[in-house]
Amino acid sequence: MLAVTEAFDAIRAFMERGGDVLFLILAVTFIMWVLIIERIWFYSLEYKKHRNRVVGAWEARAERKSWYAHKIRIAMISEINHNLFQGVNLIKTLVALCPLVGLLGTVTGMIDVFDVMGTQGSSNARAMAAGVSKATIPTMAGMVAALSGVFLSTYIERRAKREAERLEDSLTMDH
Repeated sequence: MLAVTEAFDAIRAFMERGGDVLFLILAVTFIMWVLIIERIWFYSLEYKKHRNRVVGAWEARAERKSWYAHKIRIAMISEINHNLFQGVNLIKTLVALCPLVGLLGTVTGMIDVFDVMGTQGSSNARAMAAGVSKATIPTMAGMVAALSGVFLSTYIERRAKREAERLEDSLTMDH
């Protein structure tokens, strides 16, 4: 129990040193990871059901060569593509947003440093240190959050493209 309390105190101290912008980075990162986990869940469990339903409906068609059959095939592929790529652009946007929010922390931290310099002079290094912490910690946190999401967002996008291509290949036009 002591280790949990110490960990909580360390996180609280880190958040205080980084300033209010760290809470915004935390929120953006949390939303990004919820979406990433949802997409991985979808690809692992739900997508197979959707794919099997569409392939089964296509295979049950008596004819697959007419113009109408071609349009139905396109609609089926479009429906699955919508499901596959749902949320991918939002995840990529949140990954790109993390370093920008970190830079917002840099700006607000530097404003604190200049405020201290203006009121107390540049000789008070201890007073300026709090502003420097508020300038550097959010930058680091934003970059770490972005790096944590960039690999999985790339994986998710590639998986969606690969699954879309596989589905399109499996819905053959012959028969």
